[in-house]
Amino acid sequence: MRITASVLLVLGVAAFAACTETTDPAGAGGQGGQAGSAGSAGSAGSATGGSGGDAGSGGQGGSAGSAACGSPVTGSYAFESRFESGASSVNHGGQTARHVLIAELTAYVGGLTEAIDGGGFLPAAKGDVVSVLDTYFKNPGEVLDTEPLSYKFGEAELLPATLGDISTGKNLVGKLAGNDSKTDHKDWLSGGFGGWSDTTIASDGGGIDTPENLVVALFSPLERQAIERANGTIPKIGSQDLPVHVTPAGLDLQQLVQKFLLGAVAFSQGTDDYLDDDVDGKGLLSPNTRDEMKAYTVLEHAWDEGFGYFGATWDYDDYTDDEIAAKDGRPEYQGAHDLNADCKLNPQGEIVFGAAANAAKRDRGSASSAATDFTADVFSAFVAGRGVIRDAGEQLTTAELDELKKHRDAAVVGWEKAIAATAVHYINDVLKDMAMFGTTDYAVLDHAKHWSELKGFALSLQFNPRSSLSGADFATLHQSIGDAPVLESASTLDADSYRAALRSARAVLATAYGFDAANVGDDDGQNGW
Repeated sequence: MRITASVLLVLGVAAFAACTETTDPAGAGGQGGQAGSAGSAGSAGSATGGSGGDAGSGGQGGSAGSAACGSPVTGSYAFESRFESGASSVNHGGQTARHVLIAELTAYVGGLTEAIDGGGFLPAAKGDVVSVLDTYFKNPGEVLDTEPLSYKFGEAELLPATLGDISTGKNLVGKLAGNDSKTDHKDWLSGGFGGWSDTTIASDGGGIDTPENLVVALFSPLERQAIERANGTIPKIGSQDLPVHVTPAGLDLQQLVQKFLLGAVAFSQGTDDYLDDDVDGKGLLSPNTRDEMKAYTVLEHAWDEGFGYFGATWDYDDYTDDEIAAKDGRPEYQGAHDLNADCKLNPQGEIVFGAAANAAKRDRGSASSAATDFTADVFSAFVAGRGVIRDAGEQLTTAELDELKKHRDAAVVGWEKAIAATAVHYINDVLKDMAMFGTTDYAVLDHAKHWSELKGFALSLQFNPRSSLSGADFATLHQSIGDAPVLESASTLDADSYRAALRSARAVLATAYGFDAANVGDDDGQNGW
């Protein structure tokens, strides 16, 4: 299936190369709707499995511009308002805005080392770094609403210039699991949260007992190492100088923070709030009546918000997996596509974020004998479910609600499988890193990055109330992964023991999600995702 892609934060992308603006687009100023919240970010460098975060946008822009920008298309996730003729009823601006916040935070953390070394930022005291991180995490006083976005997609011009142009008043902390608890399937603030056992991560602040405390705990060593670097102290692993965001224990804090937020905000909110059906008036039990004077119903908006957290574009099914991964295909479809041909990219609907990017990466890497199609499974379920809502009256019948739940289940299962498959992928990467111990091919920064992505994605698997992974298996998974990688300096016995633990963790995921052995990989992490 042709499906869309991942956001490249740092890499220069060809996605916009075919859109050369030669005249001022007619009507280019019109943002379609209120922007949705941000989705999940990928890993460093690209929003697909490895870097960058999901971006959100405030609706499609104005009408098509010059012919050089292409011809406008609608996309499959397109639904007309029942209240305003010719208007779209699709809106997930808040979700897209949070994807952009994750992307902005990820880029800032990745740029700390260069900023300090270049003398542009010299933190000296406690709070100097965390206060900046909190700008993205908490958006105090909604300061980011009017600040120009630093988030970029290659060289493309974004339609929204500020976060507030996407959606106003948005932050990450307010939607972190446990902080918006009306629909939470666990009490994340009182014993429900798990996956991290080493309390030393919180020696500078925070904790391991709640999602918010873990984020604070990950922020603290970033600040400590930034201050140390500004004072001339650069930690090492062996002979390798470390950037600010990598600790001597091998934790890549940029990756851990990004991947954890994609789970604890985007996946948690998507599956345990907007697509859930356990609280009257919320999620799938929302009324299908007009939401104040907006172009959509309350139920339409709830479904769109779940879709927005997945991170797909509105024409997601028109991309190939290669195009989502920015590896091949049409230059104007490399992780983003200018749907309305206004020569600008709107994060909402025109850029792929988070899980939607990772799904394509795993499909692309699956064995031909056991090919997966997570992208089609999830997107087709979201489109079908939205169609059920469109065709229903103000009160869904029992049959309509059952049909909607069926599509919800399909979307959520595919979404979670894409995350679990990505964890398998990074287990394999870590096994391959460890196989290079003692050789000149071993790269400790790659090892730290891969392990941290693994841990961040694996932590996400507790947030879906309908998870295929039992609580006991989740605990076993994290006992096997641990709280830090086993590095090259470890004894042969310890390294071999950890390799065995990683294979056990991979087997837990394979069994829970029914992954084919051809995709799981061999003892050294080869021939799998």
